[in-house]
Amino acid sequence: MENHFQLPEDFERSLGIQVKNARERFIEARDIGSKLAEGGVPLTTNPDHFAIFTDPPQLLCGPLKRLGYVAGADNRCYPSPVDGCDYINVAASLPASSILREQGWPDHVAVVHPVDEIACARMFEQNYGNPFIHHITLGIQVPELAQSSGIRIAEQLLRRMAAVHARMPAILQQDSGTLVIAVPREVLSAPEFSDRFAEWTGKLPRSQYQLEEMEGGGYLLQFFVLRGGRIEVALRYQTRQTFNPRSVHKISEDELSVNQGSTVIDAM
Repeated sequence: MENHFQLPEDFERSLGIQVKNARERFIEARDIGSKLAEGGVPLTTNPDHFAIFTDPPQLLCGPLKRLGYVAGADNRCYPSPVDGCDYINVAASLPASSILREQGWPDHVAVVHPVDEIACARMFEQNYGNPFIHHITLGIQVPELAQSSGIRIAEQLLRRMAAVHARMPAILQQDSGTLVIAVPREVLSAPEFSDRFAEWTGKLPRSQYQLEEMEGGGYLLQFFVLRGGRIEVALRYQTRQTFNPRSVHKISEDELSVNQGSTVIDAM
């Protein structure tokens, strides 16, 4: 499969600030993106989001605003308990008309900042810099949904993401993280959904997924593909808010750490 996935060039120069680990994270993300595309995973051309830790928030929010991102566009903030410490995630999002997507900039940036001195100290002791990129989330293409509605949309999205989840260990030689599945309330409560969920997800064991209602509507299916939570994939469809609070809490508490270990590049 031809790989059209890209990341922004001159990332730090465009922001006008130093992001100490950006080069390392981008090298790894490009390597993973190439492997996924070669393995038949249908990636979007630009990332779904970057998660960037910073203190204070304006250190990053100001440069993002100058580029055209809108801070808090979904009118939400998301508590994120990482390593037992308290952080807050506020998303900055690109307007629908932005040309930055064509240059590989993500649809969203999760601006994550510490709530107190303990969280701040935990963040800084890793020596990744301030701000630093915690993880890069690659987008998964939405399948063709023409003539589809309601439960049929759910079926096609779940089948696609379950197939990607199942394929990932063979491509990357690592087990996939928990597949977090957030769907609209009306779909979650439909009898056919519960009856056919196991079929659509390839009989994925209960320990390997979390199913929940997507606040604000739409679909968000996501999971991490590397230990330490450095690279994630997400399939997003018609969401009105950037993240789902329950998903953020589960992922932050169980899947993430500010200590992310060696990168794929380092381990080679």
